[in-house]
Amino acid sequence: MLRTALKLRWIAFLLFVMALAAVFAWLGQWQLGRAVLAAQPVDTVSEQIVPLQELQEPGVPVSEIAGGHMTEVTGYLQPDAYTLLQGRLNHGESGWWVVGRMITPDASLPVALGWSSTEADAVAVKDALSSEPVAEPSTVTGRFMPTEAPMVPSAQLSPFAENTLSVASLVNLWPDFSGPVYEGYLVADNAPSGLEAIESVPPMNEGTINWLNIFYAIEWIVFAGFAFYIWWRLVKDAYERELEEKVQLEAK
Repeated sequence: MLRTALKLRWIAFLLFVMALAAVFAWLGQWQLGRAVLAAQPVDTVSEQIVPLQELQEPGVPVSEIAGGHMTEVTGYLQPDAYTLLQGRLNHGESGWWVVGRMITPDASLPVALGWSSTEADAVAVKDALSSEPVAEPSTVTGRFMPTEAPMVPSAQLSPFAENTLSVASLVNLWPDFSGPVYEGYLVADNAPSGLEAIESVPPMNEGTINWLNIFYAIEWIVFAGFAFYIWWRLVKDAYERELEEKVQLEAK
């Protein structure tokens, strides 16, 4: 049978089968890649910076589109309205947030300015910011997040300090507060001197594996194997015909 398989026409046919199988294998890999790509939870729209006034209205719950979206807002920080939040994680380490009240043309907005691993450093930055005069309006870029619900502090945290960024709680701490307020807060991209930038994680879509693409990928692999089977079957049939013809010639 090996002698039959080494004939020129069957070698040429084998080369054709190998090329065909390579195409089938590539198609299977492509289908598998499409299935994995559909399973990746990527949200690229949220990373496009949109002005906050176009993204969210004050006084209403944060929409699914606005929550976690990158945005920019123009306003000024009120010097006597800075707050510290305890027990805030940054890259897995617990510490303190310094939060300010930004007054925009539309409403007040809580802004998480930065993170510190120690309370002393956070207090020092808070005091320094509070002593500064009201500056000209500036534009701050960051990720807009929905308000958090108040929580009972754990045993390791002070029961008298704020530990969640609840807008409803903050408005009671801001002096002379009046007017509308956004039902969310901004995590600033850039932190003031003495603080670290707060880790900002983009929202993740719920990825689903496309099983139909996986089925197609398996199907193409089967086709590649079947192409080699057809070549082997044809070579075997040709070999068996040669044997029959040889037997018939010897019989004569």
